[in-house]
Amino acid sequence: MSKKIFFSFHHKSDGHRVAQVRKSKTVTGYKMNPLFERSKWESIKRHGDHAVQDWINGELRETDVTVVLLGEQTGNKKWVNYEIQKSKEMGKGIIGIDISKMKDKNGYITEMGPSPLPAGTPIYSWTEDNGEENLDKWIEKASK
Repeated sequence: MSKKIFFSFHHKSDGHRVAQVRKSKTVTGYKMNPLFERSKWESIKRHGDHAVQDWINGELRETDVTVVLLGEQTGNKKWVNYEIQKSKEMGKGIIGIDISKMKDKNGYITEMGPSPLPAGTPIYSWTEDNGEENLDKWIEKASK
């Protein structure tokens, strides 16, 4: 299980939910994109769009599967859409996971917003499809 996965998500509103997914026991054997802390993301963004594109492109080159974590606002985010498009262009496996029903840091749940994923991309629900137990299976299926 030496595959690398790239998590694509809306940093501002879904950070707490993303942390829960990244800490799940089913992804501990995978390599993951290192950028998770919002402050690091904001630091890269301060250097401009080209710096963000370079970082994303570099991370995606070594990635097997892009996991798009779908919350209420994910589909409207410029960089999420860029990550999906580049993943598609590079022939990476792509899956979506609805994380909107997971509790945020204040204990609230939301509705999943519009999906930015290409038609036919599998979308799973973290809560209803038991993501804690099945994420590794979804990743393996997408990497083939």
